[in-house]
Amino acid sequence: MKAVVQRVLHSSVKIEGETVGEIGKGFMILLGVVSGDTKAEADKLIKKIPVLRIFEDENGKMNRSCLDVGGEILVVSQFTLCADCSHGRRPSFINSAPPEEANALYEYFVAELKNAGISKIQTGRFGADMKVSLINDGPVTIILDTDSL
Repeated sequence: MKAVVQRVLHSSVKIEGETVGEIGKGFMILLGVVSGDTKAEADKLIKKIPVLRIFEDENGKMNRSCLDVGGEILVVSQFTLCADCSHGRRPSFINSAPPEEANALYEYFVAELKNAGISKIQTGRFGADMKVSLINDGPVTIILDTDSL
């Protein structure tokens, strides 16, 4: 499982011009589910992300977590994070989990983030053509891969 975590001041996702998810200060997470991923991989990310200390404290040091600052989270599924670009110029998405499995783990991930104490969680819509906007704060972007956690 792969996650791109961006510290944001604001983020939103639109589908066909309608805003379906919107947050203020917090994390914008792009989540890719790899074939063979299970709840164990999702649990690794759930354990790490809410306490990832990438918000500044009173001294300007990245010492505060999303939980510490009362941050919000927007989670958007993105199968393209699982792309294999090792051959040729066209990415292969064969490593992405099948849609039913990916959606189940995406939904599990969102539900467990709520249980981890995040006050507001918004989502996109799995499988939809989404338009995502954000104001990256810093910029701070962290890439997490459960293979290396």
